[in-house]
Amino acid sequence: MTPEIGHFALALAFALALVQSVLPLVGANRGNLLWMHSARTTSIGQFILVGVAFGALMRSFIVSDFTVLNVASNSHSLKPMLYKIAGTWGSHEGSLLLWVLILTLFGAAVSLFGSNIPSSLKARTLAVQAWISVGFLSFMLFTSNPFTRVFPPPTDGNDLNPLLQDVGLALHPPFLYLGYVGFSIVFSFAVAALLEGRVDAAWARWVRPWTLAAWICLTAGIVLGSWWAYYELGWGGWWFWDPVENVSFMPWLLGTALLHSAIVTEKRDAFKSWTILLAILTFSLSLLGTFVVRSGLLTSVHAFAVDPERGLYILALLALSIGGSLALYAWRAPMMEAGGIFKPISREAGLLVNNLILTTATGTVLFGTLYPLFLEAITGDKISVGAPFFNATFVPMMLPLVLFMGVGPFLSWKRADLAGVYQRLKYVALASIIATPIVWYIQKGGPLLAHFSIMLATWLLLATLREWGIRIRLFEAPISETLRRARNLPRASHGMTMAHAGLAIAMLGMIGSSAWKSEEIVFVAPGTTIEIAGFDVTFSGVERVRGPNYLADRGTLAVSRNGQSIDTLRPERRYYPIADSTTTESAIRSTLAGDLYASISEPATENAEQSDAWTLRILYEPLVNFIWLGSSLLIIGGALSLSDRRLRVGAPKRTSASSAPSTQAEKA
Repeated sequence: MTPEIGHFALALAFALALVQSVLPLVGANRGNLLWMHSARTTSIGQFILVGVAFGALMRSFIVSDFTVLNVASNSHSLKPMLYKIAGTWGSHEGSLLLWVLILTLFGAAVSLFGSNIPSSLKARTLAVQAWISVGFLSFMLFTSNPFTRVFPPPTDGNDLNPLLQDVGLALHPPFLYLGYVGFSIVFSFAVAALLEGRVDAAWARWVRPWTLAAWICLTAGIVLGSWWAYYELGWGGWWFWDPVENVSFMPWLLGTALLHSAIVTEKRDAFKSWTILLAILTFSLSLLGTFVVRSGLLTSVHAFAVDPERGLYILALLALSIGGSLALYAWRAPMMEAGGIFKPISREAGLLVNNLILTTATGTVLFGTLYPLFLEAITGDKISVGAPFFNATFVPMMLPLVLFMGVGPFLSWKRADLAGVYQRLKYVALASIIATPIVWYIQKGGPLLAHFSIMLATWLLLATLREWGIRIRLFEAPISETLRRARNLPRASHGMTMAHAGLAIAMLGMIGSSAWKSEEIVFVAPGTTIEIAGFDVTFSGVERVRGPNYLADRGTLAVSRNGQSIDTLRPERRYYPIADSTTTESAIRSTLAGDLYASISEPATENAEQSDAWTLRILYEPLVNFIWLGSSLLIIGGALSLSDRRLRVGAPKRTSASSAPSTQAEKA
C-alpha cells in the first residue's frame, strides 16, 4: 500500500504544480493579491506531497519491499542499512524523485522565508518554479515511475552498484542536487524579473542568498565526489575530467561568476542584464547535466545509462526551458537601464574580468565535453577528449584569474588608485616571488608551470590575508582594537576572506599532488619491499575476510622509514557476489605533508585464495590533503557569508515612483 500512497502523492503534487504555474502569474498580471498569495499554499503543499512520496520510496528500501521494481533492481536484504537508505537515490527513478523533492523544497523556502520580497515578484517566481516542477513531475509520472510494481516479486534484490556503496557516495548526490536544483530558484527569479520588466539593486539582494546557498551545496557535492573518487576507485586521482564530472563543474564555474556579478548589481546597479543571463545559463547547464547522465549518451559510474527515449523527453524540457527563457531575455534585456558607470581601473572592472574568465573557462569545458558526442553523432567516429586537452586549455586560462583575485578586494568602486594598491601589495608580491625558488630547491625541479602556479597560489593566500589584516588593522592598532574590529566586521567579509584563502590552499594541494606525485605499480609476493618517497613498504601477504554482503582479499603492508616502523596499511579487493562485481578499497596513510596510498588489484592466478603474488599500486601524493582542507574553507566561508544578517533583512527599498504601479495593483 505504501508505494501506491507515494504514487498518488506525486499525482496530487503534479495537479498542484499545474495550478501554481498559472494562478499566481495571472494574479500578478491582474493585481489580484489573493491569487498571488495562493503560490504560498501550493508551493508548501507540493513540497509536503513530494516529501510523502520520497518517504514512501525510502520506506520501501528500508523494509526491502521487492515488489517494487526500483527496490528489487537496486537493493538487497543483506545490504547495510545506510546503503539501503542511499539506494533511494541510487537509481534513475529515485534520483529523479530526489531532484523534484529539492526543487519543491526551494519553492517552499521562498514562500516561507521570502517575506521581504514584493508579492508580485514572489508570485511570478513561484509560478516559474512550478513550470519546472510540471516538467519533471510529468516526466516521472509518465516515463519514470519509481513505484512500479513487479510480480511475482524476486526472492531477493539485485543489489546497488558496489561502487556506490560508500559513505562518500551516500552524501554526494544529495549535496550535488541541492546545488544543481538550487540554481532553479535563481533562474525563476531571473525569469520573473524579465516578466516584470525590472531588475535593480533590491532584486539582486533578494537573489544573492539563494545563489550562495546553491553554490555552497554544489561545492560540497563536487568535493565529496572528488574525495570518493580519490580513496575508492584505487587509482589515486581526485579529478579525471570525466564528462559527468564536467557537467557538475560547469554550473559551479558559472554560479561563481553569477555570485560576483550579483554583488555588482546590488552595490552599483550595474551588470543587470548580464546577471540575468548568467542566472539563466547556470541553471541551463544544470539541466544539461541532467540530460547527459540520463540520456544514455555516456557510460560512467556517475551516469544513469537509461534508454534514449527518456533522454528525448528531457531534451524537450531542456529546449523549452532554455529556448523560452533566452527568447524572453532577448525581448526584455535591451529595455533594462545600463546602471552605474565605472572606470577601467575599479572593482567593477575587476569583477568583470572575473566573469569573463569564468565564462570563457566554462565554454572551454563545455566544448571539450560535448565535442566527442557531436562528432560521433555526425560522422560516427569516436574520440576521447581527456585530461591533456583540459590541462592545456583550462588550467592556463584560470591562472590570470588567481592574479586578479588577489588584487580585486583592494580596488575601490567606480575608480581605483593603482599606486595605493601597489603600496599595499608590494611586499605580498615579493614574498610570493621568493617562495618560487624555495619550492624549486625543496622539490629539486619539476614542471615550470607548477612553480609558477605555486607562486600565484601563494600570492592569492598572502594578498587575501593582507586585505583582511588591513580591515582589522592587524599589527597597526592595539590588540583590543583589532579584536573589536574583527568582531564588528560583517560575516560576509570574513566569509570572502576564508573562501579566497581556501581556494589558494586547495590550489597548493592540486599542484603538489599533480606535479610531484610518485607512483609505483609492481607485481609483489610476500616479503617484497618497495621504496617510494623515502618510505620502505613491505608486502606481507593477503588474507580472505567476509563483509556483510561481500568477500574481501585484504593485503597487509608494513611501512617504515629509516629502519623504523611507522604504520601498517591494509588495502582490500572486494567481491560482491549478488552484483558479480569487484571494487578496490585503498589504504591511505594521511599527513599534512602528503599521503602514502596503496591499493591491490589482480592476483597472479585466477584463484585468489591460492595466489601469493598480487598487483600492487603505491603512490605518494604531496600536499593532497590541502585540497580537502582548502575546499572545506571554501564551504565554511560560503556558509559564513550566508549567515550574514544583511542578506536576510534590510534589502534596498525600491523607489516609490517605480514601485507605484505594483502597489496600486496589490490594492486592487
